Amino acid sequence: MKKPAFKKKPKAEAVDGRAPDLSPEQSAAAGSAGSSGSARTAAGAPGSSGSSGPSRASGGTKTTQSFLAAAAVLAVVFGVAELRPPAAPAKADQGGTASTAQVERTAVVCPQPLQGLTGSTTLTAYTPPGTGAATGGAGWAADAAAPATAPTAAPSAAPTTAATPAPAASGGPDKGGAPADARLNLAKPGTPVAAPAANGDTAPGAGAVATGAFAPGFTVTQTTTVTEQRGLGLSGITCTPAGTGFWFAGASTAGDRTDYVSLVNTESTAAVVDIKLYGDKGLIDNDAANGITVAPGSSQSVLLPTISKGAVTDLAVHVVARSGRIGAALHAADGGKGADWIPASADPAPTQVLPGLPADTAAARLIVWAPPEDDADLKIELSGKNGWFTPASNESIHVKAGMVAAVDLGKITRDEVAGLRLSPSDDKHPTPVVAGLRIDRTGQNGKSDAAWLTGTVPVGARATVADNRGGGASTLFLTSTGDAATVRVTASAGTGGGTPATKDVEVPPGGTVALPAPEPGGLNGGFALTVETVSGGPVVAARMLAIPTKDVPMFTVQALRDDRSSVKVPQAAQDPDVVLR
Repeated sequence: MKKPAFKKKPKAEAVDGRAPDLSPEQSAAAGSAGSSGSARTAAGAPGSSGSSGPSRASGGTKTTQSFLAAAAVLAVVFGVAELRPPAAPAKADQGGTASTAQVERTAVVCPQPLQGLTGSTTLTAYTPPGTGAATGGAGWAADAAAPATAPTAAPSAAPTTAATPAPAASGGPDKGGAPADARLNLAKPGTPVAAPAANGDTAPGAGAVATGAFAPGFTVTQTTTVTEQRGLGLSGITCTPAGTGFWFAGASTAGDRTDYVSLVNTESTAAVVDIKLYGDKGLIDNDAANGITVAPGSSQSVLLPTISKGAVTDLAVHVVARSGRIGAALHAADGGKGADWIPASADPAPTQVLPGLPADTAAARLIVWAPPEDDADLKIELSGKNGWFTPASNESIHVKAGMVAAVDLGKITRDEVAGLRLSPSDDKHPTPVVAGLRIDRTGQNGKSDAAWLTGTVPVGARATVADNRGGGASTLFLTSTGDAATVRVTASAGTGGGTPATKDVEVPPGGTVALPAPEPGGLNGGFALTVETVSGGPVVAARMLAIPTKDVPMFTVQALRDDRSSVKVPQAAQDPDVVLR
């Protein structure tokens, strides 16, 4: 069993200011500016006092004592409230409006990079240069420890036993710093750092944390190259926050597919996980997929054929943590035809936008899941250079309730870059769906690689992807889903040096623009790309990294999502009347 080289606080959610249940988006925490007022003040009951004068009836004495006791309580309460006013009361004209604050902690989880394969994996971490007042802090990534039990040669559905997590080093993660055995450490915001990840058949997952000035926009990318025939391809993933629910569309147990779910628990408590598989006949029941215990500080992989019944060509996978929180990812390998991570989808929604179709797409297969409550009838649209249009012979798709439908789209891009959108055929009948798209690129020698796209959300104010390579290896896809937009693209300094470069890009309404990533001047090493929406939009974006290896057109595509580097902090005001209510 694997264990991480770091520990997290048992009450991390409360310390970080996070809700315990977040979607698979960036996990971040804001510093709170609270104030103490009379609503939180408590007074002790007054002690008994003697009385003088004539003797009174019992009832009168009790009434007098009760009245005096109540008066004493109010006096004490208002006295304390007066002596302890709010540190920073809200102005009267602010009412209940919230202010914006930078996050102070960001944590993400990276999956097990290789299972049953050999190759090389790189972790790249980056934090954009900040404009806020936050100072200090650290940014780091650390491996999970070696398993406590003998590893197997391939992923297994059976839970394994985790060893006790190693204690944090002095000044380590429990104190806001990096552990002694961290695989990489950020030196400063604005400069990425890359390091080899643990490699081998039993490579563990990893956790990455950034605090202080390193937290806003912190991102980690994991890239794996496999050159052996089984699992041949380039696999890339943006590490995601721990959560309780993840959707994937496009998995399979048919043919030469070897797909597995990676579960990594970097929390201090165990997680109990259910993996729900949906095919063209609905939910696939299998007791082996339910109640999987992932011990604290452990990594575990689950091979999909072990929890599916027979070969299923197209699958939607829902990973649910019924207790605890986990990092979840799904890797797909199709023999020698290609391999990559299937990205976690945006939450089920009536409209899904999937950016990042390259112009030389040789084949595309769309996979869509509909909820058990209702069927879904969806329009299929492409975003080209001039806006949205309906592809000939692929105008729509019908998905039965609780089932998965798939359609081969062929060379749908017709030598032009594109984004794909699914939306209700009837606006009065919106059904939330999950969608994925497999795309294949083929070289002149017939060798191919595959990548998977998924429904995503706009980049918002800012989004970043690390691990970009020079020489035209990185291509950025920008799709405006609404009005025309202006987007600012910034290439960071390289891991070994270089001068950042910035370029503004105009995106037509409903259109898609692809551009070679701007490269830093004097680039040495890899670099990060940051996308900011200047005006218009909204804009969805994806980055393709293409590194031909051994005559194979290896590539991987990652969507860029709002980095949520700031959060809303509610205002608070003193209200003495609360004790009278």
